[in-house]
Amino acid sequence: MSGLGNGMIANRRKNERRECRRGAKIQFGVGSLPRDCMITDISAGGVKVVAEHLEVPPEFTIIFSSGGPRQCRLAWRIGYEFGAEFVD
Repeated sequence: MSGLGNGMIANRRKNERRECRRGAKIQFGVGSLPRDCMITDISAGGVKVVAEHLEVPPEFTIIFSSGGPRQCRLAWRIGYEFGAEFVD
């Protein structure tokens, strides 16, 4: 019986992700206050974020300490962790 190897599952992303531990802000709409979050990995196409917010909307802005804001779309969420793709 042949199954998928771990390499095939781990390599489904279009862009290579780099682990990091970088503080950032997340903003849920124009006029809302940015809240703290932690970027735990990043690629050219998106980020993995840890944030203790109850509701993460389908689209939001991540504000990096260097590099400025990026528009994001929620891709998945498990507990306090979620993945987002850049849409800008």
